[in-house]
Amino acid sequence: MEPALTISKVYDERSLSLQPNPRTAQLDPLCHILTPIGMLGYGFDEALTHQALRDLKNSNVPTALILDSGSTDSGPAKLALGVMTSPRSSYERDFTKLLRLANTFHVPLLISSAGGDGSDAHVDEFVDIVREICDKGNDSYQFKTLAIYSNVSKAKVFHSLHAGEVAGCSASVPELTASDIEDAATIVAQMGPEPFVQAMEAEPDFDIIIGGRAYDPSPYVAFCIFQAEKVLAASGKTLTAEQLGGFTHMGKIMECGALCATPKSASAMATVYQDGTFDIKPLNADARCTPVSVAAHTLYEKSRPDILSGPGGNLNLTHSLYAQLPDQRTVRVYGATFQSSRSINLPYTVKLEAAKIVGHRTIFMGGIRDPILISQISSFQSRIQEYVTTQNPPPSSPSSGEFWKLGFHTYGANGIMGALEPGDSTYQPREVFIVGEALASSQKLATSIAATARIAAVHGAYPGQRGTGGNFAMGVGGKLEVGMGPCAEFCIYHLIPLRVEEEGAKRIGSSVMMESESTLPLFSWKMSIIGKGDFTVAPEPPVPSSATALDLPRQNPRPSQPSTLNLTSPRTLMDIAPIIRSKNSGPYEITLDVVFSSPAVYNIIKGASLLTPTTLARIYHLKEEDIIWCGFFDQAMAWKCTIPRRGDDGERKIAGGFMETDVHASQQYAGLLGLELGDEVRGEIRGLGIVG
Repeated sequence: MEPALTISKVYDERSLSLQPNPRTAQLDPLCHILTPIGMLGYGFDEALTHQALRDLKNSNVPTALILDSGSTDSGPAKLALGVMTSPRSSYERDFTKLLRLANTFHVPLLISSAGGDGSDAHVDEFVDIVREICDKGNDSYQFKTLAIYSNVSKAKVFHSLHAGEVAGCSASVPELTASDIEDAATIVAQMGPEPFVQAMEAEPDFDIIIGGRAYDPSPYVAFCIFQAEKVLAASGKTLTAEQLGGFTHMGKIMECGALCATPKSASAMATVYQDGTFDIKPLNADARCTPVSVAAHTLYEKSRPDILSGPGGNLNLTHSLYAQLPDQRTVRVYGATFQSSRSINLPYTVKLEAAKIVGHRTIFMGGIRDPILISQISSFQSRIQEYVTTQNPPPSSPSSGEFWKLGFHTYGANGIMGALEPGDSTYQPREVFIVGEALASSQKLATSIAATARIAAVHGAYPGQRGTGGNFAMGVGGKLEVGMGPCAEFCIYHLIPLRVEEEGAKRIGSSVMMESESTLPLFSWKMSIIGKGDFTVAPEPPVPSSATALDLPRQNPRPSQPSTLNLTSPRTLMDIAPIIRSKNSGPYEITLDVVFSSPAVYNIIKGASLLTPTTLARIYHLKEEDIIWCGFFDQAMAWKCTIPRRGDDGERKIAGGFMETDVHASQQYAGLLGLELGDEVRGEIRGLGIVG
């Protein structure tokens, strides 16, 4: 387990409630950035962004629309099968709004990780969507579009593997093998800000950038660097660790839109200052950012809250500060630093991602209501496995490549948390819903296995049986078996070092393309002019004012949801913590966050032996040495713990593969809700006299 964040002092009620100095001295704005939604393709309220851009129109401060489109959260299918996170129609809808905004207000649009995986094919597909929208009667549109590519050749990865340079992204990631590389359908690298900056510097009047796979903050950092270098050009100065830290911290928050607001929202705006300080607020007037809500977002999806690794270095948030501004909706953030790897004689590394096909899947599903059968469901499922094995014995020759596996998701018992399910294993639900999942070397065999298992589920005998007409309520959706197609699994989630300048991007068609591949930048880009640009055509009318007025800022924003805490007579963790959540931190880990709203309660929990590796190991049936990180983060009044994904057999589990139950890991926090506080902690909290 990595060491927990060292806390040098315990804050008292007064010191934690005081806001840090919000840097009220004159700050010089560098740029404004608007993110309409944290994931392109999910839909957004165009009116909110239209209103914000209209308000900024005369600010004379560079402004950009920036959105992330990528994630490994939804599993490996994008990389293995070439599909996108959202349907193409969803991207067409969102691009139609974005291009209208970009054209109306003459602001650049930057998008990263096209299609979800950021593959070259999906960058080109996004460019095609832009072209199609321009061709559909939008004759006044013309966009200088830069496409940045991130695919990596297998030869490059093999070279790094043979040189002994490849490392897993964490201790949970297995060593890379030659077969992993061979089996990978597409390999992408997470680019840092450098390719974006180089493309912008080469074409400073760009309108759109569509990027391949990128570290989520990269386009945000790049736009800030692009603007900052204009300011620094005359002085000959270079960017400081504090400036880069602020830019990166801002990007890490903004790439999720207004998820850092309370209640969580979609659209956000950041004002970035020349020294790296930034302000952040939601566009929805019914939401607000608070110092705790923004600081708590630092924990989101990360294995630890204080040091965040990315391409070429680490973002250090140990001394980050968060201050509420007078409008009570905006938070000012500063104090982060970015430490370049090369500044401490370490290589610049990038993360590689890839997935492979491991077989084909078929599922069957149905319910059981008989309490006699439910009481022995585990042994009944074992007998189904035995029956299927007798009907489909293993192939006589292993070299045939034929194989099959069978598993059961038992919803109502432990269908979501599986081996991590806490509490009494003898609990018997009133009814269960079962999804049988078969994985095999061919779709035909997978369906045969699923059908055989379903028949055994319907007609199998069991002790004490009363109902002899059938055991299994089935036919959901009119199907008995449902072929799910190829099953994907992540096979590369590793770091490779880059030589100096290899982290940049080469312009496709330039003379540098003729050099040896080993000396080339890893990434590439090209420019195209899309649209007719016929400005004699009347522009499309703006969004009606009645729509833009829906979310105008109010003097007193609507308060957050009523408190459901019970600080007068608390019993469990959910009585004292308003946020208890879980999320995947990459495909191999699950991270758990608990955020407190009272400094006094936070200090009590921090000083108690409650949220410890020992407690977590007991709740989640782990060994203490399995826990990856566990500790507190004062800025957010929060605790975090990161654990490995595990299957029912205790072996490593990879998100989105065979027998996946919660690809986002967003329901794994349930084991913490009922954690008993103990008499001593309960007494201390009751003694505070806090109502709520």
